[in-house]
Amino acid sequence: MRDLFIGLMSGTSLDGVDAVLARFDPQGGIAVQGHVHRPFPDALRADLLALNRPGADELHRAALASNGVAEAYAQAVAALLAATGATADQIAAVGAHGQTVRHRPGEFDGTGYTVQLLNGALLAERCGIDVVADLRSRDVAAGGQGAPLVPAFHAALFGQPGMAQAVLNWGGIGNLTLLGADGAVSGFDCGPGNVLLDLWCERHRRTPFDAGGAWAAQGRVDAALLATLLDEPFLHRAPPKSTGRDLFHAEWLDARLAAFDALTPVDVQATLAEFTVRAATDALLRHLPSPTRLLVCGGGALNDHLMARLAAQLPGTAVQSTASAGLPPLQVEAAAFAWLAWAFTQRRPGNRPAVTGAAGPRVLGCLHPAR
Repeated sequence: MRDLFIGLMSGTSLDGVDAVLARFDPQGGIAVQGHVHRPFPDALRADLLALNRPGADELHRAALASNGVAEAYAQAVAALLAATGATADQIAAVGAHGQTVRHRPGEFDGTGYTVQLLNGALLAERCGIDVVADLRSRDVAAGGQGAPLVPAFHAALFGQPGMAQAVLNWGGIGNLTLLGADGAVSGFDCGPGNVLLDLWCERHRRTPFDAGGAWAAQGRVDAALLATLLDEPFLHRAPPKSTGRDLFHAEWLDARLAAFDALTPVDVQATLAEFTVRAATDALLRHLPSPTRLLVCGGGALNDHLMARLAAQLPGTAVQSTASAGLPPLQVEAAAFAWLAWAFTQRRPGNRPAVTGAAGPRVLGCLHPAR
């Protein structure tokens, strides 16, 4: 039986596609064989960003964007196979996340929905490999949030009996996995990751992100603005909960900045960075008061300023990149979706009801066979 899987992830930050090739043993143990990153073409990124907000002719635009995501994913798969020397016929399945453009679980009719744009049939056609996609909607159908899905993988990969620790996945949105010393696993979206920082940096510096947090580190945190940001009701809701660009977007930020128009852009960036850190640390300490270790993955793990501020807020906790535990931070989420594809082929549940609020464990995903 083939034991190689590919995981594909494109997150809320819209920076592109991470592709990971991983081998799994029968118990789900993982050995990563390779990783590539491919940025989205500028036009596709612009279309995906626009589709996060209501607009004209959305069905047509979304259908074409779904094709574009599939083509970008297929190119990432081809690059990964070339880099590792693997061939398509050696791969059991591709676990493909798709690009989230709306996430409204439990709303409107009591079920709500989550939308990840990806033409899975086209991806299977281009790659010649079975594709497991649509990995969130089954959990939503069972009354869950459909997110975060990574805690089950974090528990399998990083859990240590007797150690209370957490994993902070800092992409566009931040989510926490809490791993109790007694083996309990919980988790939830805790607020913005890089989404507001990237938005403000692009607006004022015409660059897609603040490399290393260097710009934020030059500014001064405004206490009044920080208090206004931290007053966001989502942050104070009890889990299970999840969020995205549906909440944390330009209009949300501009509404809160209206009373602070005298602040310089660099001071706003510094305050947004502190808000990002406080949203995560306040949530962590509320639900896991004395963690021994906090492992950080996603792009936020490469932001020196954010990591330093995390450590300052958690003086009794070892704050480390997931690289210290064996998996580089930009590989973790893609590896998680490879694991979800493996779980699908084993007909094992991929969700954690205690995390998402679903009615029970569910096998996640829909299969697009290669042939």
